[in-house]
Amino acid sequence: MLDGPRLATLSGTAPTGLVVLLHGYGSNGEDLISLARMIQPTLPDAAFVAPNAPSQIPHMAAAYQWWPIDTFSTAERAAGAAAAAPALDAFLTAELEAAGLTGDRLLLVGFSQGTMMALHVGLRRKETVAGIVGVSGMLVAPDLLEADIRSRPPVLLIHGTEDEVVPFRSMDLANAALTAAGVPVEMHVSPGLGHSVGQDGLDAAAAFARTVIG
Repeated sequence: MLDGPRLATLSGTAPTGLVVLLHGYGSNGEDLISLARMIQPTLPDAAFVAPNAPSQIPHMAAAYQWWPIDTFSTAERAAGAAAAAPALDAFLTAELEAAGLTGDRLLLVGFSQGTMMALHVGLRRKETVAGIVGVSGMLVAPDLLEADIRSRPPVLLIHGTEDEVVPFRSMDLANAALTAAGVPVEMHVSPGLGHSVGQDGLDAAAAFARTVIG
């Protein structure tokens, strides 16, 4: 079972919302829980968890991956996301049950490879999640979305114009495919930003989170 660092509610009460943060390739849950601390004041009654991806990158300490990246090909991404999806899906179900919450109180926040997982799993869950925030990522296997999609939660895509890892145009490609599938999409552009999340992106994510589970 996946696991990672957690934050209890800032209010000290039982959670009325759950935010799951999914890190990128070669990172870990500790990196993402630091972002949670910046969003937490906006959602004082939400609990946060940032699971480590299922496999560790060989010979790298505290570096995890949702799937190995060798070629960064379309086929590799599709196969990798599909292979990692069941573990993440089961984790989300277990976390909601433990918190006594339903899917409409779950917000997924992903960065890079974590965005790919958030979109891949979040759109295929039978019970619609409250929303998905995707930072510096892309939509995996857009050609399969129409056949696979089971729910259409609101999505916020955030991307820097100077992203050197996942091209900025990935946001427009994801937006086109998601919109065609009937998913409501908002986009936030961070001018001049590379493969990262800036304060403007964090502010946009916090505002979106407040709207969907605040």
